Amino acid sequence: MDQPTSENPRIPFNDAEAMFAGFSKDDFIELAYCAGDFMLAIDESSIVRDVAINTKEYALANEWIGKKFVDIVTVESKPKIERMLDTRQGIDATWRQVNHRHDGDDIPIKYRAIRPADGPWTIAVGRDMRVVSALQQRLLKTQQSMERDYLNLRQTETRYRLLFDNISYPVVIVDADNLQIQQANRALHALISASPGSLDGKALTSLVDDGSRDSLVAHIGAASVSNTTEAVDVVLSGQAEPVRLSMSAFRQAGKPYWLINIDDGEHNVPSNQSDRYILDAVEKMPDAFVLANANQEIIVANRAFAELVQVGSVEQLVGVSLNQFIGRPDVDLNLLRKQLKDHENVRNFSSVVNDLNGSEEPVEISAIMIERDQPLFGYSVRTIGRRERDLPTPGEELRSVDQLTELVGRKPLKEIVRESSDLIERMCIEAALIHTSDNRASAAEILGLSRQSLYSKLHRHGLGNLRDKN
Repeated sequence: MDQPTSENPRIPFNDAEAMFAGFSKDDFIELAYCAGDFMLAIDESSIVRDVAINTKEYALANEWIGKKFVDIVTVESKPKIERMLDTRQGIDATWRQVNHRHDGDDIPIKYRAIRPADGPWTIAVGRDMRVVSALQQRLLKTQQSMERDYLNLRQTETRYRLLFDNISYPVVIVDADNLQIQQANRALHALISASPGSLDGKALTSLVDDGSRDSLVAHIGAASVSNTTEAVDVVLSGQAEPVRLSMSAFRQAGKPYWLINIDDGEHNVPSNQSDRYILDAVEKMPDAFVLANANQEIIVANRAFAELVQVGSVEQLVGVSLNQFIGRPDVDLNLLRKQLKDHENVRNFSSVVNDLNGSEEPVEISAIMIERDQPLFGYSVRTIGRRERDLPTPGEELRSVDQLTELVGRKPLKEIVRESSDLIERMCIEAALIHTSDNRASAAEILGLSRQSLYSKLHRHGLGNLRDKN
C-alpha cells in the first residue's frame, strides 16, 4: 500500500483494479453523483457540451450547454476556472469554489475537475454550497450579535462595579444559602481595616463580634421566612459601637442573595424601600426600565423608558397601566407574567412598545418578578429596530416586495399570491409559537384562531406534531 506523502496524501485500495472490475459506466456515474450534485462535460476548447444532474433543482445547468466554462461564472471566479482547466500546470486536484449568476443571485458551487490522461474530455463535478453559505452567514450574523450583546454586558458590568465600589457607605452581597460574602465594597473594607478584596469568600458571621452572631443568624432566618425589612443592630469585630444592618433579598440566575447596607452612623444610608443607589444606576441606564405592581400599574420608570414612550417626564407615568405601552393589550404582559411564575425570570422576549403618538418600536424585554407582600414586576426594555433579529432558517427563501413583483409574467397571479400568503402565514405562526414558548393555546389566541385551526395550519406547514403541549 502506498504511504501518504505531502505530495500525495491519499491512501488508495491495495488492488483498485480488482475492486472496480465489476463496475459499469452507470456505477461510476453513480459514484460521481455521491461526490457532487451535478457534472459538466467540458471539451478541449473549455466549452460545456453536456451535463448530468442529480435532481431537477439543478436544471439550471442545462442553460450552460454550448457556453465556455469561464463565461458562466462571475468575474472573480474566472481565474479559478482557468487554473482548473489549464493542462500545462499538471493535474489540479483542488476543490475550487466559484459563483454562478442565476436570476440575479450568486450561486456558490465547489468544483473538482477530473481529466483522463489520454482523453479529450474533462468532467467537472460540482457541489452546491448554498446551504453551507447560508449557514456561514447565519453564524456570522449570530456571532456579531453575540459580540454586541457581550460588549453591552461588559459595559453594564463595568458601570455597576464602579457604582458599587464608589458608594460612600458599606455594602456587601451575601449568598443566602451559606451566608458567604460574594462581594464587598471599598467602604466596608475601610470600616474594618481589611485589605481590598480580602473579604470575598469569607462568612458574613466572621465580620461580627461573637456576642452578635446569634442575633444576626436569627434575624436572617426570620427575614428568609417572613421577608421582613426591619434592620438589626450588631457589633462588628474589632469595633466598639454597634452598626445597623438593613437587608434586601434578590435572586440572580435562580439563586437567592442578600444585599446588606451597613449604617455606621457616619454616612447617609438609604432605606430598604427606596434603595436610592440602585435607582440612580437604573435611572442612568441606556436601556429602558420600568417597575410595575401586580395590577401592572407603573411604580417607577427611568428616563430611557419615558423617552421611548414619548412622555414628557417620568412622573407622568406613575400609576399608568403598563398595558397602554407594552405589546398587545392584556396579551404580552399576561404571557410574561405566566412565564415569570414558571421560571422566575424571562430573557429576550420579543414584543413592541407603543408610544403616545401611535408609533410602534420593536423591542426585547427581560423581566423579573420580585416576591414581596405584593409581587412586583421589573421590565428591562431594549429596542432592536436597528438590529437584524429574525434570521432566515436554512433553506427558507424570504422574498421582498421587489422580488415578488419580478415574478409577474413568469407565474400566474394566483400562484404569486398563494406563495406570499403561505410564507407570511408560516412566519406569523412561528413568531407566535416563539412569543408563547410553544404554548399553542396562547399562540392561537394571539393569532385570532381557534385551537383546531392552528393545529390544521401547523400540520399543513410541517411545524411540529399535533400533540397539545399545554
